[in-house]
Amino acid sequence: MADSPKRWSIVVKCGGNALAEMPTAFFEELARLHAEGRTPIVVHGGGPMISSLLDRLGVKTEFVDGLRKTDEATLDVVEMVLCGSINKDLVRRLQLAGAPAVGLSGSDGLLLEARPVAAADRVGLVGEVVAVNADLLCGIVALGFVPVVAPVGADREGRRYNVNADAAAGAIAARLGAERLVMATDVPGIYRGSGADRRVLPIVTEEEIEAMIASGDITGGMIPKVRAALEGLRGGVAEVVVVDGRSAGALAAAAAGEPIGTRIVRTAGAGRAEIAAGVQADAQGVPTSAASGKGGAGGGSADGRNVG
Repeated sequence: MADSPKRWSIVVKCGGNALAEMPTAFFEELARLHAEGRTPIVVHGGGPMISSLLDRLGVKTEFVDGLRKTDEATLDVVEMVLCGSINKDLVRRLQLAGAPAVGLSGSDGLLLEARPVAAADRVGLVGEVVAVNADLLCGIVALGFVPVVAPVGADREGRRYNVNADAAAGAIAARLGAERLVMATDVPGIYRGSGADRRVLPIVTEEEIEAMIASGDITGGMIPKVRAALEGLRGGVAEVVVVDGRSAGALAAAAAGEPIGTRIVRTAGAGRAEIAAGVQADAQGVPTSAASGKGGAGGGSADGRNVG
């Protein structure tokens, strides 16, 4: 396989709701990570832009249990927006910030191998990730570029799928054995409570996440994020951090392990201890979870709205 980075530090998921408001500083922070030898893998959503274009084209948008019902016409628009305008805009902004970048979709090189979700009879061409082509990502990084991934997947028969961006990021992070998955969104973290008692939780465990979903403390678009976070943790990611990507310095703080946003860990005391212990590497220095190239994604089901 291609030479690989000695230590995979971070996967960054850029939420569609925050993309338009992400400051130049956010991309400069990504570029700084790259310059420091901690090249981030960037995965992005784009739900609001997809909905806007569908409306302009007169294509009806329908959601089933939080999933965008996706037929061929809708998927044409999803590919156009995610793999085209959004992906290339992010590449340009990264390059302006000083980081050479390459945009690609999950279909390229079968980066995100997918299959239909369990509810395919109701939601159509929505997929879940079953394998990640780690060799492709490692090769791009070895050439000196930041990969920017649009979450459209494919199977070995050439069928394409609309994949949840959070799930795609979680699957990539798990496959590469990343230290951190940072979810840059349009909120400062996971909230608990309401009114004057509403506050951002600094840290939550897998058990607490499940309880908060059941109680209704976590709702809407945050559900697919935390589900993807849990799948990433189960796949070997040390910790997941939810931050406000519109806030300058938030990404840098999360990447440095500083207290910001909400840290999601499997159990109390986990996360930073695992990072401190380092990522187990093979003789080439690549995390062992990525060394074999294509393989299980460590989860990555398309829960929630699959375009953000």
